[in-house]
Amino acid sequence: MDLGEVLNTIKLWVENVISTMGYPGLGLVMFLENIFPPIPSEVVLPLAGSLTLTGRFNLGSVTIVGMFGSLLGAFIFYGLGKWLGEQRVRTILEKYGRFAMLTTGDLDRSLGWFRKFGEYVILFGRMVPIIRSLISIPAGVASMNLTKFTFFTIAGTALWSFLLTLGGRLLGEQWPLIADWISTYQNVVIVLLAVTVIGFLFTRYRHIRAKG
Repeated sequence: MDLGEVLNTIKLWVENVISTMGYPGLGLVMFLENIFPPIPSEVVLPLAGSLTLTGRFNLGSVTIVGMFGSLLGAFIFYGLGKWLGEQRVRTILEKYGRFAMLTTGDLDRSLGWFRKFGEYVILFGRMVPIIRSLISIPAGVASMNLTKFTFFTIAGTALWSFLLTLGGRLLGEQWPLIADWISTYQNVVIVLLAVTVIGFLFTRYRHIRAKG
């Protein structure tokens, strides 16, 4: 079974769990999505959003359940980061990360964002696929204040859940289009952040040169 077949199997499982189990299934999938990134929230939430048109779900309830499922998953990675430390997390990813389709490069990207943008990256990082899961690890490694971590995680996941759910509701049966849009959105966000970091470093370099 190749990667495409694996991802398609995951997608079909997600659709089945949400359709048959309702809100408990949605909460479970959103929890698992945060600790196993190949389960895509860009499939989970738009599907639930499309089902609000049938009365199966409610827009506000999906947002809240999605947020709490994500928050619980975020606590898992936060706790691992705090308990294991960066080096042991890196070693685990080197050995077993492929089973969750994660690499040390994903960790490096998350650590880099956290170090450059501080605690606010917890808010915005929750709205970028892959990073949204792993960003909790550097927060744990850095022993970020748990109250602040919880606040920014709730804010970011609630907004992400609402937007994807609303998109699914607006698109109805065309909700799978959102997954394609998210892929493009992710690439744009990464490019913009890279440009921002380069601009920051260039400005810092010029400032140092001017003082010297």
